[in-house]
Amino acid sequence: MKTTQVMINGGGMVGATTALMLAKQGIQVTLVEAATAPSFAPEQVMDLRVSALSAASQSLLQQAGGWDAIASMRLCPYRRLSTQQQGGKALTFNASDIGADVLGYIVENNVVQTALWQAMAEQPSITVLNPEQILRFENNSAGVEVTLASGEQWHTQLLIAADGGQSFCRQHAGIGLTAWDYRQQCMLINIEMAQAQQDITWQEFVPTGPRAFLPLAGNQASLAWYHQTADIRRLSQLSKPELKKAILAEFAQLDFDFEVLQAAAFPLTRQHAQAYYADSVVLIGDAAHTINPLAGQGVNLGFKDVVALVGVVNASTLASPSDKKQALAAYQQQRRGDNLLMQTAMDVFYKGFSSRLPGIKSLRELGLTLAQHSGPIKNKVMKYAMGL
Repeated sequence: MKTTQVMINGGGMVGATTALMLAKQGIQVTLVEAATAPSFAPEQVMDLRVSALSAASQSLLQQAGGWDAIASMRLCPYRRLSTQQQGGKALTFNASDIGADVLGYIVENNVVQTALWQAMAEQPSITVLNPEQILRFENNSAGVEVTLASGEQWHTQLLIAADGGQSFCRQHAGIGLTAWDYRQQCMLINIEMAQAQQDITWQEFVPTGPRAFLPLAGNQASLAWYHQTADIRRLSQLSKPELKKAILAEFAQLDFDFEVLQAAAFPLTRQHAQAYYADSVVLIGDAAHTINPLAGQGVNLGFKDVVALVGVVNASTLASPSDKKQALAAYQQQRRGDNLLMQTAMDVFYKGFSSRLPGIKSLRELGLTLAQHSGPIKNKVMKYAMGL
């Protein structure tokens, strides 16, 4: 039987970052990933899945050793963020108001993952097993006995579940889940604009759901279109010229020409694990929580999990079942409430702007107007979203 101090199931953005941060503490890490290694070429089509990385997330990726590679590939800084309801005035956050260069960066998920995998390859204390997957495990306070699909058997002092919203590790560890479906889907559409790279990301709220614009590198951008499942299914059947026509009819703020490059849709769900750990298995990122992607906070919350977990895990705590339990309890206490608060805030925002009750539109407009002129309060909200 092979041994490792920490095993991570899942080599996505959160899992790979966790591996790098633990390795920098001198901890031996084995990462298991079912997919082949990610790769990047400048000429390849942009990934439909993108993330709005906060300043705090950028700092973490810099510490992990992946940011320079990300910057050498593709990213788009954004300096302004605008929110408005249909036909109303915009609430706009500007980096210059708080003396910052940028509010954050829009980066393709594949770019972030590729950079992190390149960094992992340079860390001798990280072993990557891929394509490979966990078949089963036995979990207790001393550690986890893991059997891989290849038949290899491993013992690890801590198994970190970074295997996404449908986490096998969460289910196999017997950790319950609270979840519901928003009864909507989101269509992501990559477009090529007839104008230069933009520095603003915006959201417009209409009764059928939000619409968003996220600038990408060069003259490309990503549109997020929330709608009822049946409507998204209908839109998915359209040709690119037909989809462009539908976008122009609904996205009032698109006052420039563009061409549709690609599109795909996914359902909107909210999930929250009822516990973040069980004995020697701990959940992180989407395995612990998924959130409405409305404000692009999903991966940023996952990176906050990384910071919290790495802050309590070290070689000595791993070796002691009692110390390990105390450390994991501290991680859960630090992160579960904060993640629940963000989930709830996004739901309130989402449902509040979807309401068609009489008079609510005027109240929303008043609220946005007051927020736009709130000065220091608006700046504090901006800093909080940036993780500062």
